[in-house]
Amino acid sequence: MAFMKRVALAPRAVRQLRRVRSMYVVGAALSLMGLILQVERDPGGRQTHLAAVILVAFIALFGLTAVQLWRHTRTSHCSTAKKLTRTV
Repeated sequence: MAFMKRVALAPRAVRQLRRVRSMYVVGAALSLMGLILQVERDPGGRQTHLAAVILVAFIALFGLTAVQLWRHTRTSHCSTAKKLTRTV
């Protein structure tokens, strides 16, 4: 971990990550709703497992996006990170 180089993201990439982040949340919410409906219908069925896999995928993508944005805001050498960081 100590050898990881911090790479600043381009402003366009940051904007895209912020847009996609909300889409992942909506996808996870819809997948959760589908999973709940499938569990009521057919617990342990193939569609239930598929809904669970899709939910896990959306959660993983949201987590990855959140980590990338968090790491970007922690870079002190990047002017984009400085502009996007909220000052108190």
